[in-house]
Amino acid sequence: MGAGDPPVPGQDNVFKAFISALYRTVDRPVTWFRESVVEPNQKQYPWYHQTFRRVPTIDQCYEDDVVCDFEANSQFKRDRAVDSEILTILRQRFEDCMLYEAPDHLTVCKPLWEKYKDAEEAWFIKYGDLGAYGDARKAYMKQKHRMLWERRHGPLSNQTKE
Repeated sequence: MGAGDPPVPGQDNVFKAFISALYRTVDRPVTWFRESVVEPNQKQYPWYHQTFRRVPTIDQCYEDDVVCDFEANSQFKRDRAVDSEILTILRQRFEDCMLYEAPDHLTVCKPLWEKYKDAEEAWFIKYGDLGAYGDARKAYMKQKHRMLWERRHGPLSNQTKE
């Protein structure tokens, strides 16, 4: 028998009936208010997901705009964390496939391996060789230098072909 269940005749004593009536007197208005006022007016979103607005990138900031630089660096760090987590998930999927498809893993898991290698290459093109203290300006300069090199010598990978 739950806390809000109606009493069964013959099984409750007077004290239990009084406590049950007191509980319903306090609980019913609170429950009604929550179900009919609070919940319909709440914004529904997953508790674990926080959406940040996109901010101007480092190439759109003025040189002396410290706030814009800080926002661009924060956005860069969030993007790098998301891309790194995507890479981790792809790697984990490949490793799980290798364990599950033990004898035929070389053929069955090949699409996952290729997807992982492409994502790894794209990650390295954007974030590789920046080090632990890489920021948005260093990544922008790396991109600029790579584009100049490719204009002179041709593309380095299939990911950067136009």
